[in-house]
Amino acid sequence: MNRFELDMEQYRKLARQAAADGCVLLKNEAEALPFKKKERIAVYGRIAFTYYKSGLGSGGLVNTGRVDSILEALQAEDLVLDEKLISIYEAWIQENPFDEGAGWGKVPWSQKEMPVTDEMLTCAADADAAVIVIGRTAGEDQDNTDAPGGYRLTEEEEQLICQVCQKNARTIVVLNVGNIIDMSWVEKYHPHAVLYTWQGGQEGAAAVADVLTGRVNPSGRLTDTIAGKISDYPSDSCFGSEIENEYREDIYVGYRYFETFARDKVQYPFGYGLSYTTFSIEGKIVPESEKSNHTELEIRVCNTGDTAGREVVQVYVQLPQGRLGQPLRRLTAFYKTELLQPGESEVRRIQVADRDLASYDESGVTGCRSAYILEEGQYAFYVGGNVRDAVKAGECYRNARIVEQLQEALAPTKEFRRIHPVQSKDHMEISWEKVPIRTVDPQERRSEELPEELAQTGNAGWKLVDVLDEKVDLDTFTAQLSDEDLIEIFRGEGMCSPKVTAGTAAAFGGLTESLRNYGIPAACCADGPSGIRMDCGTRAFSLPNGTALGCTFDQELVEELYTMTGQEIRLNKIDSLLGPGMNIHRHPLNGRNFEYISEDPYLTGKIAAAQVRGMNRHGIAGTIKHFCANNQEKARSRANSQVSERALREIYLKGFEIAIKEGGARSVMTTYGPVNGLWTSGSYDLCTTILRKEWGFDGIVMTDWWAVANYEGQSGDKYTKAPMAAAQNDLFMVTADAIDSVQEDDMQKQLEAGWLTRGELQRNAENILGFLLKSPALLHLNGRICQEELDAMNRKEEGDVLASDLKYLNDNANGCILIHGEMLSPKSGHADVFGIHLKKEGDYRICMKMRTQLGGLAQIPVSVYCNNTLKTMISIQGSEGKWLETDRELDHMMAGNHYIKFYYGANGLEIDQIRIYRM
Repeated sequence: MNRFELDMEQYRKLARQAAADGCVLLKNEAEALPFKKKERIAVYGRIAFTYYKSGLGSGGLVNTGRVDSILEALQAEDLVLDEKLISIYEAWIQENPFDEGAGWGKVPWSQKEMPVTDEMLTCAADADAAVIVIGRTAGEDQDNTDAPGGYRLTEEEEQLICQVCQKNARTIVVLNVGNIIDMSWVEKYHPHAVLYTWQGGQEGAAAVADVLTGRVNPSGRLTDTIAGKISDYPSDSCFGSEIENEYREDIYVGYRYFETFARDKVQYPFGYGLSYTTFSIEGKIVPESEKSNHTELEIRVCNTGDTAGREVVQVYVQLPQGRLGQPLRRLTAFYKTELLQPGESEVRRIQVADRDLASYDESGVTGCRSAYILEEGQYAFYVGGNVRDAVKAGECYRNARIVEQLQEALAPTKEFRRIHPVQSKDHMEISWEKVPIRTVDPQERRSEELPEELAQTGNAGWKLVDVLDEKVDLDTFTAQLSDEDLIEIFRGEGMCSPKVTAGTAAAFGGLTESLRNYGIPAACCADGPSGIRMDCGTRAFSLPNGTALGCTFDQELVEELYTMTGQEIRLNKIDSLLGPGMNIHRHPLNGRNFEYISEDPYLTGKIAAAQVRGMNRHGIAGTIKHFCANNQEKARSRANSQVSERALREIYLKGFEIAIKEGGARSVMTTYGPVNGLWTSGSYDLCTTILRKEWGFDGIVMTDWWAVANYEGQSGDKYTKAPMAAAQNDLFMVTADAIDSVQEDDMQKQLEAGWLTRGELQRNAENILGFLLKSPALLHLNGRICQEELDAMNRKEEGDVLASDLKYLNDNANGCILIHGEMLSPKSGHADVFGIHLKKEGDYRICMKMRTQLGGLAQIPVSVYCNNTLKTMISIQGSEGKWLETDRELDHMMAGNHYIKFYYGANGLEIDQIRIYRM
């Protein structure tokens, strides 16, 4: 293997380790786990037979190879599984097949469970232990519900747990879910062990077996607080509106709320998780650090049990309440120990910078308006294995001071009330205060900060590679571009643009002939963050979901894993992965929590930064998303999030700041919806004031796919694009064609009117060009990738599709695409894949004219996929040489590029033509 080839064995090993290290053991009475060799195990639950490797939507549709079930993983272990029980389930599943749902945003969160029978329970009674697997998917464009089969268990699932627990004194419940679910059933039915395994990607089932058998000692810790019921979460009353959600809980999200106001509502605290061994953790402040601008702690961890294991050390701070008011705990540092043998200790020193203790004062109540400050008082540090059990390690006194002076930005325009803590005897009580509202108009700020215009020179013969070679500066190069070039480079193409790697999410940069003449490459980005999504059918590696990676609390492991991902991305000629997802788990029912990491911004930022650093090693940019406050899927394109400036800066933006400053992120994606009245795609304060001027970000900002923008006071509109460019959201994603989209936006109109300036367009173009100067696409275009790397890029597995392999077909004036029979190879086990370009959005159908010489009892199936999703099965019986036509509904399809794949299940089929047409 040359150095450019992907070491798949190492890749699988790291992914399996991450999936195992993210498993969280919540309960383990009487050492129910791990299993011992040769033990008799009864496995229950249909999801034991069909593993959820990830959720759905853009964050989960990875076309990977074989994905083992948890049952198959356990069958490979030295255990004796109850074959009778397996056969009972297999017969039932045959009659009750897996429900794939109706497609994007309409997939059921759970599957029908087999009703409990006496025959099944006999198997539990005869086993040494019983395992029950409960599963939930998750997905884009749909939120979970506080209902059976969603956040809560179904009646059948509860009966299964209840009755198996009664029959077997060692029952283990395994949760193959995207994010936390209701756990009230634990107290009700008393299973002996409970293990959250999340959605662990293609190696997830093997990782579950590693933990159940003790090959891996569980070391995952919860990234969310599990409360008794949904209504206990402070955001519950302001979640799910299709119009507007007020973030009344403010900075009191997750454990920050529960540890301050509602400790008795917590079932499992943030950071909680058990091990097969035990640890002691002792921390103390190093005295000489008390007078510096940081606090140093010395922490000693000892394995006090009889099994090797790793512990997660968590450091929390209690700030003085001061005038701002504070949660009683705030995560300010964490790390994972090395593998400690019984009796072995590890001592580390860690530093907590004063910057990480600061709070934002947006009103000036402390005398320091629009600044991160330290209020005067004692700062107490707590060290332990979770937020509830952390023990005081000491405290430091800090004088009041400004840590960072900023300016008001992204403040709300409407008044609402937020939580404010008040001390009452020995506990904190909730009071309410008005949220400070905006006093600075971002459009006035924009007008005062307009960039200077470069005098246009026309084509002076400079290519973009000349900037790389320092023959010319970027301003000189950019001055060559015409107004048409500047508008066209703003437009990305997708999905599935034929100008880049087949099946990916978008192309941007050199998409027009004019731009390509300047040597500007077409760069490629692909959906993530759970692995590369390629809708043409090319296989990719499926990674553990965001929650699972967060639960590892292991930055080093995550970085190593994403180093492999960066190499895989590069070998597929992709420049950016659309991930990691970084939104806060504000509410447990958010449909995309599975993609995101935690309820805590510090943990989120550190884990995301590790992912970004890993990909950066191979020149690949992670696109951190969704910027910002994308905390529900329902009405995500129109529901306004009303958030205080303090909550934005301390909670919803903090992780992004860490990923940029510590991870080196150079690509950001804004959200679909509005925050404080402005759609984020056109929010100047978000994309320029905070992101670029305060944080020093110098990369690209792109919209989410087909996003809208608005002029303040108006609703979001798909024609409104100029505010995006004005905000320094450099790329609109996506158009069907960068040139043909001239009538789809107001860019030219607003440029001619003077509302949008040429200088702004040139500035945005330079952001894009600066990104391309650091991307593999430019090296590839200019032949600066060695032959060994090219060979590795062009090597493919069976079933993979390269862009050069594909035939691209355009629809005719009637909106119809014809695929003639001579273009097809209908052989058993073979697939034909075509790229198609549709000029108009609409409902499409497919008509196939086919025949076979076989007799009437023969059955010839054809599976039809659109963008790698099965849409219909067309099957004909033997027609004895007669031509037959079959017409089926295909899909509602956007204008632009798509993939159509035909998979043939048998030989003997002749196809005269296939017609895809708009209804």
